[in-house]
Amino acid sequence: MRLATVALLSCAVCAASVTPAGAGSFAPAAGLPGSTAIDKDDPAFVAWATGVDSITRGPVDINDPTGALASFGTPSLALGPAVGDSFDVVSLGDGGQITLTFDNPITNGTGADFAVFENGFSDTFLELAFVEVSSNGSDFFRFDAVSETPTDVQVGGFGALDPTNLYNFASKYRQGFGTPFDLEELVGVSSLLDTDSVTHVRLVDVVGRIDSAPGNPSYTPSLDSLGNIVNDPYATPFSSSGADIDAVGVINAVPEPRTILLALLGLSAVHFARRTRRS
Repeated sequence: MRLATVALLSCAVCAASVTPAGAGSFAPAAGLPGSTAIDKDDPAFVAWATGVDSITRGPVDINDPTGALASFGTPSLALGPAVGDSFDVVSLGDGGQITLTFDNPITNGTGADFAVFENGFSDTFLELAFVEVSSNGSDFFRFDAVSETPTDVQVGGFGALDPTNLYNFASKYRQGFGTPFDLEELVGVSSLLDTDSVTHVRLVDVVGRIDSAPGNPSYTPSLDSLGNIVNDPYATPFSSSGADIDAVGVINAVPEPRTILLALLGLSAVHFARRTRRS
C-alpha cells in the first residue's frame, strides 16, 4: 500500500490532535471485532525467523547518544516461535535495529505474509518499530506506516497508545499477538525488491521523542509515511529501552526445493496411473 492509499485510509490524520481515544482510523486491539492481530499459536504460521544478519543497539536515551546502550536480551531470542513472554525478547534501544533471515524466503501470497511479535504487556503500552524488507540483503524497503497519535503532549515512558491510531507499525499489539504485514503493499516499489522472495526483515525502533534533543543536536523526531511525527513512549532509560522483539512468524513462504520435487513426482505418478488405466 503506497502513500495515496494510506492517505485515504487515514482520513482523520490531519485532525490527529483532536482524535478521541478509541476513535482512530485503524484496527483495534487484539480480541476486539475488526482486529488484525494474529495469535502466536495460529496454525497459519509455517515458519519463523532462523538467523540474525545484524543488530545495532541504540542508546537507552536518544538525548544521550554516547551513554549506555540497550542491552536486555540476546539477539537469538528473536528467533524461532513467539513465546509471548516479557523477558524472552531482545531490546533495540532508541533507534536501534535488528535484521532477521529465514531458511526459506517469504513470498507474496494471499493476505498477510508475515507477522511481528513484541512484548507489550497491555493493549496500550506499545513500543513501536518500523518494518523493512529486502530480497538481496542490501536494499531495504519500508512498509508505509501511519500514526494518528496526537503530538501536542509527549507520551511518557509508561504512557498509553491507542492501537486504532496506528497502522503498519510492528508492536501495534500486546505480547502473544503478531502485527501482520502484506507484501502486496510493496509490489512495484522498486526493481530491487522481489516481493515473491523476501530474504530479510529489518525492524527499526521508533524513537518516540516528539521534540528536539538538546543533548543530541543531530536528532530529529521519527516520521510516519505521511510526514507526521510519531509519538511513542519516551523516555525509557533502561537496559530494555526501545522495541523488544519476540519473533517474526512466516505465513507465506517459498516452498523448499524438496517439497516442489515431491509434488512434481506426485503429479507424475498420478498422470502415469491414469495413462496405465486407459491403456
